[in-house]
Amino acid sequence: MRPDWLTPDWPTPPGVRAVFTTRQGGVSVAPWDSMNLGDHVGDVLELVAANRARLGEAMAARPVFLQQVHGTGVLTLDAGTAQGQPADAAVTTQPGVACTIMVADCLPVLLSTRDGTVVAAAHAGWRGLAGTQGRGILESVYESFSALALMDQAQTATNTIAWLGPCIGPTAFEVGAEVRAAFVEGDPRAATCFTALASGKYLADLAGLARLRLQALGVTQIYGNDGTPPWCTVGNVSRFFSHRRDAGVQGNGFHTTGRMAACIWRD
Repeated sequence: MRPDWLTPDWPTPPGVRAVFTTRQGGVSVAPWDSMNLGDHVGDVLELVAANRARLGEAMAARPVFLQQVHGTGVLTLDAGTAQGQPADAAVTTQPGVACTIMVADCLPVLLSTRDGTVVAAAHAGWRGLAGTQGRGILESVYESFSALALMDQAQTATNTIAWLGPCIGPTAFEVGAEVRAAFVEGDPRAATCFTALASGKYLADLAGLARLRLQALGVTQIYGNDGTPPWCTVGNVSRFFSHRRDAGVQGNGFHTTGRMAACIWRD
């Protein structure tokens, strides 16, 4: 694995591997330089394909990319799963198949059972994380994860570890009152993840909101993003792509920033 990519520091069992790519290590040119993995952001498709091939070679596994729609759909992967299916999370028990989430400010969440039999990845932007009536992408993927683990949800909680990847940080993520309401109405504790601004808007802690959702499911072994500056995609220009920082629509309608990937798989 490339040394300039991020290898999650969490107590995964033997045979479970994970990686978070950065913007280094690929062949794309500015403004997608250089390890852009998104095929929907205006980059040359042949260069994106080359970057994806580099990722697969480094992993010695097959990353399955989704068509992410900021929803709560979950796809169960096997060796024959096609690329580009609409979903915002993936789960698998199959070796050599990598659950893969693309991000450029949204939060990637990786899950593994403590025995390493089931792994999952979820794309948690605020819309997918909030969901409707308290059921968002983490609740959806956890349900599928629990079913594949052949445990009830209480058993799954004590046998699950989670890792939160880089995302837009709590000093950069400015949102409207409707975003705060979407979380606080379902869980008053979520108010601690919002800081009021004089403009009437709020700064939101996306990783903190995900921690609350995981804890509500009973998951207590949560690693990775703690909301400090090194995890912020907006603030680390040379390391991370950031849609909010970089996006400017070109004449062809595409946004000028790339996508990173969080992947988890079984050897």
